Amino acid sequence: MKRLCALLLLLTLTVATSGQAAELKKLKVGYLPTSGHLLYFVAKEKGFFQQEGLDVELARFTNSGEGLTAIKTGKLDAGSFGTSAPLAFIAKGADFTIFGGQMGEGHGLIAKPEKAERFKDLKNFRGATIGAVRLATGDVVFRAALHEAGIDWKKDLTIKEFDSPAAVMEAVKKGTLDAGLVWIPYFTLAEKQGLKVVKYSGDVIKGHTCCRQVALTATLKQRQADFEHFMTALLKAYRYYLTDRNGTVDAVAKYVQIDKADLLKDIYGGHLLVSPDPHRKSVLQFWDFMKKAEYVTSNEAIDQRINTRLYASALSALQKSEPKEKLWKNLEKEFKGGDPALHIKAH
Repeated sequence: MKRLCALLLLLTLTVATSGQAAELKKLKVGYLPTSGHLLYFVAKEKGFFQQEGLDVELARFTNSGEGLTAIKTGKLDAGSFGTSAPLAFIAKGADFTIFGGQMGEGHGLIAKPEKAERFKDLKNFRGATIGAVRLATGDVVFRAALHEAGIDWKKDLTIKEFDSPAAVMEAVKKGTLDAGLVWIPYFTLAEKQGLKVVKYSGDVIKGHTCCRQVALTATLKQRQADFEHFMTALLKAYRYYLTDRNGTVDAVAKYVQIDKADLLKDIYGGHLLVSPDPHRKSVLQFWDFMKKAEYVTSNEAIDQRINTRLYASALSALQKSEPKEKLWKNLEKEFKGGDPALHIKAH
């Protein structure tokens, strides 16, 4: 009799578990193979998405343009593809909304050792051939800085666009580029292959945003509850990132296949900012940088394309369920306090 009861209990639990799994809401989310997208990797590998009732499928892309095109055509529900890229798409009519954050800074200019000294001063970019990944945030950061330094990036130098940071790095190594702009972890890989990081993007615009959470405006409206849970999972992943370095590296290593020691350096070495906060003010400033540098021409009211409610709701829900957690209170204070002003260091 006891054995029969145990079997019945096991069957009940199995059915309940199966039913629970069937109720998970599916989201297809795009990412780039960079340690900067660690919130996705941690949330997936540590079960935070599932805790929030979500079945998240992560889809890999080579660059932001490809990923945003997939969102625009309905192949993805959301993704994290820079700051400049979604803003450039919006300037051309894409109905995107930014609803959260992922990473900040995390880009760098690389060159051969014998050319590195030249590019420490932005004024020495005149006459150079620089490589960049199309629509990459670091590309816009440096173009904006060149503009502020009085250099016309359209006339005074040549900027060649590539499909991936790996292609930029190879071109620098071969000498077909004087320098190149790449993102994390490629500047770490570049150093291991004998190249030098001349400047990090944070040296040019400290605290600038990079990858934002992006979706079609209509998708966010239709699935508001799902995306609130999505942001809750990312907040849990953020806490994990702050408290477990080895566990974070292990999660990222499943998506970014480089040495774990290099990943640790990338993630915690001081050139990557991680936060799920949408950082509305910083995005607005970045939009202004893009227009001043003539990267985009648009009269779009970009503030209408930033949704902070989902992040605020997720944070509020966590504070109610975990009232003793100081992190949630600190994040709320930061969120309500606003972002610090961004300044270009044009030298």
